[in-house]
Amino acid sequence: MLIFKNTKFIKSPFENEAELEQIIVDNYEYLFGPDSFYLPKTLIKTADGKGTIPDGFAIDLGERKWYIVEAELGHHDVWNHIAKQVSKQIVASLQLATKQKLEDISADMYENDEYIKEKFLNLGIKSVDVRKVVRDILQDDPIIGIPIDYIPNDLKDWARQQRHKVKLWIVSKFVELNNKTNIVFEFPEEFKPALDTEEEDKPQKANTQLTQYDVDIVDLVNSNILSIGETLTMTYKPKGGQTQRFEATILEDGSLKLFDQQFSSPSIAALAGIQAAGSDRKTVNGWTSWKNSENKSLADLREQLLNTDITP
Repeated sequence: MLIFKNTKFIKSPFENEAELEQIIVDNYEYLFGPDSFYLPKTLIKTADGKGTIPDGFAIDLGERKWYIVEAELGHHDVWNHIAKQVSKQIVASLQLATKQKLEDISADMYENDEYIKEKFLNLGIKSVDVRKVVRDILQDDPIIGIPIDYIPNDLKDWARQQRHKVKLWIVSKFVELNNKTNIVFEFPEEFKPALDTEEEDKPQKANTQLTQYDVDIVDLVNSNILSIGETLTMTYKPKGGQTQRFEATILEDGSLKLFDQQFSSPSIAALAGIQAAGSDRKTVNGWTSWKNSENKSLADLREQLLNTDITP
C-alpha cells in the first residue's frame, strides 16, 4: 500500500496487456536508460515471411545496445505464449530487412523529434553519422526486454536458458482506494532489472559479495571510498544556456542533499539539478553525472569497489 496524506493506494492488477504497453511507451527511459529512444510497434517478418509485431524496440545510444520489447503480464502462459511469441520476434529481428527498417525509422525520428535529436547531439553524434551509429548498434544481438507485473519462476528459468540476453523489469500499478480513476505506477529505481542474464553471465569481479546493481552510495561510504559530508559535483549545460554547476552533500544514510532536499537515488538528484537548469529531460544517469573532488564519477568509484577483494 502507498499512503499520500489521507489517500491510500492499493496494489492492483493491470486491466490488460495494452495498459502496461502504453505505460512503457510513455516512460521507457526509466527502464532502458536516459540515452535511449523508443521505436513504436512495427511489423517485422521471418525469412519465410511469417509476420510478428513486438511491442516496440529500444535503442540505447549511450550503452550501444538495442532491445526487442515485449510487455507481458505474469499470468500469461510462459511456454505457449511468452516463449513462443518472443522466439518469433528474435528470428524476425535478425533479418537484414528488419534492421534496415529500424535504421530508417530511427533516422526519421531523429529528423522529426527534437527530444530524440538532442540525445544524439549530447553524445556527440552528428547528423551525418546517425545512420552509421544506429547500424553499428543493430549489428549486435538484441537484448530481450520484458517489462512485467510479476515474474513467474518458469519465466526466470526460460530467460536463463536463452542464447540472447534477457532483462526483466517489474512495473507495478496502484489504484486509489474507492477511486479507481486515480492511478500511480511504480518503476524500478536506477533502471534496475529484477533479472538480468547479461549481468549474471559476466565474469565475477574481485568483490564477490556485490554486483553492479547491488552497489549504493552507502556501500562506497562503508568502504571508505566516499565519506559522509563529502561534496559531489555535477555540471550541466542546457541547450542554448550557460553551464551550471551543482553540489550535493553525502548524508549518513548514503542519500544526497541538494536544494535542501534529500535524494536516495543519485539519478533523481541529478534530474532535479538539470531540470532546475531548464532541461526538459525525464531521466539522467546520476552514476555518471556526479563526480568527486578527483573528478571520478560514481560509476568509476563503483567499479573501484567491485574490483576490490574484500575477503576477510
